[in-house]
Amino acid sequence: MESGIKKEKFQPKSGQTDYTNARWAPTVNCVLENRGKILIVRRSLEMDFYPGLWSGIAGFLDDGKSLEEKALEELEEELGIRKEDIEKIEFGEVFDQDEPKYKKTWVVHPVLVRAKKAEVRLDWEAQNFKWIDPKDVKNFDLIPGFGNALEKLLNKIK
Repeated sequence: MESGIKKEKFQPKSGQTDYTNARWAPTVNCVLENRGKILIVRRSLEMDFYPGLWSGIAGFLDDGKSLEEKALEELEEELGIRKEDIEKIEFGEVFDQDEPKYKKTWVVHPVLVRAKKAEVRLDWEAQNFKWIDPKDVKNFDLIPGFGNALEKLLNKIK
């Protein structure tokens, strides 16, 4: 499912922190769930970090927004999922994910988002998506830490 939307060069907005070259970077990783299936997206080859790998919907916590506000912003931007499309949001335990390849430690905030529907619209950040059973996630080439984020949320998935 090609999005056809081109990548824009990141330009921090007023009040936004650029973590592109920072050693520690706080992130949100959203696991979208609908009827017991979770959504994984294959990251665009144009992504700076982990191009071509599978993940949830992720983004930097780079402004003053709350974790819930940031999750909602990422879901709308990357999938076209709006607040009214969401049944419930739950948070998992925060963890650090060291990444020597990028000389970074991601401070990952896992978020489970129960969607009312399974329809999504990809932006340029993902080139494909699949709704899968959570136990099948091991069959995909995942970004480091996504399995851990999912594990922190599994007890919340019905």
